[in-house]
Amino acid sequence: MRPAPIALALSLAAASAIAAENPPTAQIQLKNAAGASVGSATLRPGPGGVLLRVEVKGLAPGWHGLHFHETGDCSKSDFTSAGAHVHGQPNKVHGLLNPDFNEAGDLPNLFVGADGVGAAEVFSSFVTLTGGKAGAPALADADGSALVIHANPDDYMSQPIGGAGARIACGVISGQ
Repeated sequence: MRPAPIALALSLAAASAIAAENPPTAQIQLKNAAGASVGSATLRPGPGGVLLRVEVKGLAPGWHGLHFHETGDCSKSDFTSAGAHVHGQPNKVHGLLNPDFNEAGDLPNLFVGADGVGAAEVFSSFVTLTGGKAGAPALADADGSALVIHANPDDYMSQPIGGAGARIACGVISGQ
């Protein structure tokens, strides 16, 4: 017996409503240069951007730069395979405090305590998870992107990466 057209339409409408209330999230594992897990991150789309929750362990205490990088590839041990920061405009100016700022991948620093454990929850209105906001790059596009943690804090001004130093952890945000 086939479902009645009205029942089918109501079922599809209910499924769409549930999907709208529970948008897809991206779960990523963060690994160090040796390939060991140092934490995880969850990206959840929101109105006008992405909510990022990061939890790490085993990192050096202090502040660490945190950026979205343009390619979903953490295969090289120095994580240069993740490319540069995600950009919102072609002239690539770094720094959340820079008046000429346009890098969509710039994020606030991550603090790690004396025990090597850190956590942060930040919202970025400069990117989207899957698209839909004009001018905001989609992190889960065809080639994905990466979340990278740096050895030093980002000063939010210096070019090209705010003095954040070496890439010490990386996690792939899968493309479609």
